[in-house]
Amino acid sequence: MATKEKQGASKGGKGGKGEKGSSMIPTVHKGDKLPAPTPRLREYYVKTVRAKLAAQFGLTNVHEIPQLEKIVLNVGMGEAIKTPKVLDTVVDELAVISGQKPVRKKAKKSIANFGLRQGQEVGACVTLRGARMWEFLDRFVSTALPRVRDFRGLSTRSFDGRGNYSMGVKEQMIFPEINYDQVEQIHGMDITFVTTTTKDDQALALLRELGMPFRGDEKPVVVKH
Repeated sequence: MATKEKQGASKGGKGGKGEKGSSMIPTVHKGDKLPAPTPRLREYYVKTVRAKLAAQFGLTNVHEIPQLEKIVLNVGMGEAIKTPKVLDTVVDELAVISGQKPVRKKAKKSIANFGLRQGQEVGACVTLRGARMWEFLDRFVSTALPRVRDFRGLSTRSFDGRGNYSMGVKEQMIFPEINYDQVEQIHGMDITFVTTTTKDDQALALLRELGMPFRGDEKPVVVKH
């Protein structure tokens, strides 16, 4: 009798059929097998910006229309020569900001005056392409730049003459992904926006249409070759 009661308890009690039928079925998200959605800014470029640029510059070939190719975030840390652990924090912060694992940069040659040895790690960088690139630009324009102190717009004089734009950020605190209470050292970074065009005026128009807030009172410097 006791054996039958024990068997009945194992079937209908804890771990029995009723429990198995409700908890053992794996929960699958409805969108689990669906492709990732197109980044908002990428979709805006395809539907709106591309047509505007084609009309503005009289481009009939779709391959001639400028587009964003990649975004490079670079941090140089001279302090890493004496305190290597500082670079570990920078790498972690770059990973949080970009959503991608950074690459550590090594010194190409030794400099005795600075105590620098060839091959020593002195910085980190991240190269963003595809969806991560578009999502970073969206967050950078809409969230990070408005947090810059006394921000009055980006300079139009930082193009390199080949359609690429570089700018400096004084502190990583402008990115909301960074927790202020966990920051050990404030540092800046260089951000480079690489486009497919070799003309600065087309690159400026592209970045401006994508939401980059440039100052309108400056004219781009013409680089003579």
